[in-house]
Amino acid sequence: MPTSEAARVRVLLAEDDRALRRFLEVVLQRAGYEVIPAADGLEAMKIALSSNIDIVVTDAMMPNLSGHEFCRFLRNSQTLSHLPVILLSALERKETNQDAAHVDAFLAKPISGEGLIECIESLLARRKEA
Repeated sequence: MPTSEAARVRVLLAEDDRALRRFLEVVLQRAGYEVIPAADGLEAMKIALSSNIDIVVTDAMMPNLSGHEFCRFLRNSQTLSHLPVILLSALERKETNQDAAHVDAFLAKPISGEGLIECIESLLARRKEA
């Protein structure tokens, strides 16, 4: 059941796998979130700069601009550095301390819709408390 709070939240979803992007988009929409999809990191960067978004979910490995590079861009942006960022990765979690500083949460693929929603809700609640 979508909450009124979720309906106000805009999620930027950057994922190059079309089927997974669509699956996650539907899961998030059913949970009441507004989803802005991007097929790669460069498209996600353009959307982040031109749209009002509340949270970012990005794949780690994408063409044109990787999720890691996109996360570094967000953290170095004066206007976007506050955004919570969830990084999705099919690889084992071997991120460096440098990568960890750029994201708020890591989720391993294959990802469950419930796990993603729980993670988003947790990050948004944490942001409200801050």
